[in-house]
Amino acid sequence: MAKEIKFSLVYRDMWQSSGKYVPRVDQLKEIAPVIIDMGCFSRIETNGGAFEQVNLLYGENPNTAVREWTKPFNDAGIQTHMLERALNGIRMYPVPADVRRLMYKVKKAQGVDIARSFCGLNDHRNLELSIKYAKEAGMISQATLSITHSAIHTVEYYMGVVDKAVEYGTDEICLKDMAGVGRPATLGRLVTEIKKKYPHLIVQYHGHSGPGFSVASTLECARAGADYIDVAMEPLSWGMVHPDVITIQEMLKDAGFKVPEINMKAYMKARALTQDFMDDFLGYFIDPKNRYTSSLLVQSGLPGGMMGSMMADLKGVHRGVNQMIESQGKKALTEDDLLVKLFDEVIDIWPRLGNPPLVTPFSQYVKNIALINVMQEIQGKGKFEMIDNNSWDMILGKAGKLPGTLDPEIVKLAEKLGKEFYTGVPQDAYPDELDKFRKEMIENGWDPGQDDEELFEFAMHDRQYRDYKSGLAKKRFQEELQKVKGDSKTTPGKPAKKVEAGKKDIVAPYMGKIFYNLNYFIEEKAIELGNMVKKGERICYIESNYTYDEIISEFDGEVDEIFFNHGDNVSKGDIIVRLK
Repeated sequence: MAKEIKFSLVYRDMWQSSGKYVPRVDQLKEIAPVIIDMGCFSRIETNGGAFEQVNLLYGENPNTAVREWTKPFNDAGIQTHMLERALNGIRMYPVPADVRRLMYKVKKAQGVDIARSFCGLNDHRNLELSIKYAKEAGMISQATLSITHSAIHTVEYYMGVVDKAVEYGTDEICLKDMAGVGRPATLGRLVTEIKKKYPHLIVQYHGHSGPGFSVASTLECARAGADYIDVAMEPLSWGMVHPDVITIQEMLKDAGFKVPEINMKAYMKARALTQDFMDDFLGYFIDPKNRYTSSLLVQSGLPGGMMGSMMADLKGVHRGVNQMIESQGKKALTEDDLLVKLFDEVIDIWPRLGNPPLVTPFSQYVKNIALINVMQEIQGKGKFEMIDNNSWDMILGKAGKLPGTLDPEIVKLAEKLGKEFYTGVPQDAYPDELDKFRKEMIENGWDPGQDDEELFEFAMHDRQYRDYKSGLAKKRFQEELQKVKGDSKTTPGKPAKKVEAGKKDIVAPYMGKIFYNLNYFIEEKAIELGNMVKKGERICYIESNYTYDEIISEFDGEVDEIFFNHGDNVSKGDIIVRLK
């Protein structure tokens, strides 16, 4: 009898891997019945990761969004699953245990069936509480392996993580091939070992298309005994996203597997709706290069979802970099030249940083260090002179045990800066905080919500939640959208400022947070009125998506006006500093 393979649609991840935003709740409600009519999905990825932060950025209530999005699938008997980052919950940095515990209770009450839990470092200690809390809340626990490729990340290595997850009581295992760099034969052997040792476990494969391995990996995993395969659908499949359900279905059918049929009329309607969402506004935030696969990702190991932020990073620094290079009498770099330099730098520093699998947030940390190293090199400076605090936490072990060994240079640098390595259980370093947030909600007169879901959202995303409650988030998003559509000729929220005769403006190349100095770079000073600035000199940094990019002056001059304070948010086109 043919083995049955079931499909899971990662509709949220399709968007996150393509661009900055995901559909609004009204759009999700519109497409949900059409996805159900396709008749080929047993599971749908409904929330997690950055999904709820995006709701808050829109000015939408994320809890309403999850309930509205999961309900039609619940009613149709289709399982729903969320993605969560173990110690980091559904944000980019560690979460106290009491907030993590509440998350599963809230998500179960909202209609989410399965908790897909991954630790970016594959530290089983971070997975232990995820498994415990998920099962305690009545959810299915799906312990997840962050797949990458190195001499360290062998089948035996991953089976060690699986053994501990089974000991903790997981119901399922997911192979999260977030960069698509898992080698097909190796992944097949891994699934074979899991099924041989733990035949009762459900195994699900999730692979991005980026470097081109994922279709072969799907076939190998299916042949080895995988039960579910994650798929996407056009117009957002392939490229840096996931393989399309049509290709996967036809391939597996030809290989002799029992697979569900696809209602093509519904598929085309879902495809058209997705395109409508892109045409409405989401497409403005999708880099066209994310539509292509790239063999360069095979060696760098960066996940497809990183390409969008990386291309934005390169666009933000490209002009400043070339000004520095040309001032040295050298030939300017194309954007592709700079991209290759960044890839090469990631390849060089990844093992030196202990081989963390390049998945959120660790992919961001490694990419950030690489980008700053490249810029430092261009200026004739050394590597690792600037490392942000989140990256230091990873290096020091506060996020979990690194798979590999740190380069002695990094260890010496930590000692020089007086930083201490952490060897305890990561969760122990982050005390409970729910009572603090509950108290603040009472003081503000805010309702903790059904099943304490508003309390959870506040505790998980406090800064974004405050902006959502004040209305600032919605206002900021509408201004950003208006600007990107070209409807506004002025800086969002501010009247247009004309450049006065004899004066030069330095403007923000994109949206982010202003930093005039970084607290880990002690000798750095903030710019002040009256300072003399030379062309090519750094004015400040803009932090966006956990990347710190230097903003370089294109002119010589004296600082005449400073329009933003340290820590302020800026929008693309805002004047930061005016020179005379």
